[in-house]
Amino acid sequence: MHEYTSTARVWGLTCPGSPEEISRARRWTRDILNGSPLADDAELIVSELSTNAVLHTASGLETGSFHLALAVSAQVIALSVTDDGGTGTAPKVEHRDQEAEHGRGLGMVSALAHRVVVHDRQGGYTVTAELFTDTRPGGHPC
Repeated sequence: MHEYTSTARVWGLTCPGSPEEISRARRWTRDILNGSPLADDAELIVSELSTNAVLHTASGLETGSFHLALAVSAQVIALSVTDDGGTGTAPKVEHRDQEAEHGRGLGMVSALAHRVVVHDRQGGYTVTAELFTDTRPGGHPC
């Protein structure tokens, strides 16, 4: 494969915004990434991002939903969760003490992922976490 091209496989899943759907999102991620050394990290990231969407946005309302996208190439696994909005503020890493029960999820995602990007979309946000499948010293993809 040429270094400037890749063949990425992309999957998508839309879930109703109920807390029970978070386990479905984790299972879906685990099934797709079965055998990958990054499967556990990816599953935890999807769990945290899906939980944030359900608990902190309109996705958790009776008619709400959240959408997952998973893209896998030879270089990167990209996990995205799109919420229904309704918060007025973008998701951000909050620095909480170790005793806090809430507010550390996006910080954990940032610690696991090589890059986290928040995209503003009409009425909501998409948070994408990227896990590089192979890195050089300094965290740069090969």
